Amino acid sequence: MANYQLSDVVEYRVRSHINIYDSPKCDRLATQAALGRHLRVVDPPLRQRDVNLDTTAVMVRLCEDDYPGWLDIRDVELLDVAETVYHPLVLSEAQIKEKLPIVIAFASEAMNQSNYYLWGGTVGPNYDCSGLMQAAFVAAGIWLPRDAYQQEAFTKPISITALEPGDLVFFGTPEKATHVGLYLGDNRYIHSSGQVQGRNGIGIDVLSEDGDIVSQAYYQQLRGCGKVVASYLPS
Repeated sequence: MANYQLSDVVEYRVRSHINIYDSPKCDRLATQAALGRHLRVVDPPLRQRDVNLDTTAVMVRLCEDDYPGWLDIRDVELLDVAETVYHPLVLSEAQIKEKLPIVIAFASEAMNQSNYYLWGGTVGPNYDCSGLMQAAFVAAGIWLPRDAYQQEAFTKPISITALEPGDLVFFGTPEKATHVGLYLGDNRYIHSSGQVQGRNGIGIDVLSEDGDIVSQAYYQQLRGCGKVVASYLPS
């Protein structure tokens, strides 16, 4: 990948975990690409001899979830041309249900590691809320969209009384989901929560106004619940 000879007509495979940023300044994390993920370059820089010295980032789109962002130009060396393009795995609702214990086990194990809430985090041990959900489902071979509001739109809406382990619980404003957790059963869910809500990392809370201060704060923001019935298929 020397000389910035990137192309927007091939697909790349990530050789190591890398950060993807929300602007070419590369000062705010948007998401992360774990080892083995695929991406495409949206707007490739020119060859080294033609690149403006101010070029610091290249716009990319992750293949598995269509997520856009900016790659620090210094991380270009961590990309290899993919030998084969990404092909999503089509799963039935029944197949997904069989895999949910893996999802729950991943999230539970993530909680047992030292961690803190990282905005944009999808690679352990530090996650944001939707990053933890995406990583947990990927551990079972199931892809979700990246952000909480996208995950809400992707899932099949269900009532709170119909919740089963492995379903998602969404919180936020009347206009938009801003937080998500994984339902464990017995009125409990696991999620990654920031310091503003009284924690800094992964924990388990209850869907009740009678819980502790963190549970109460989120329960007041409860928007709805969703069941994952498919693996995300890129456009």
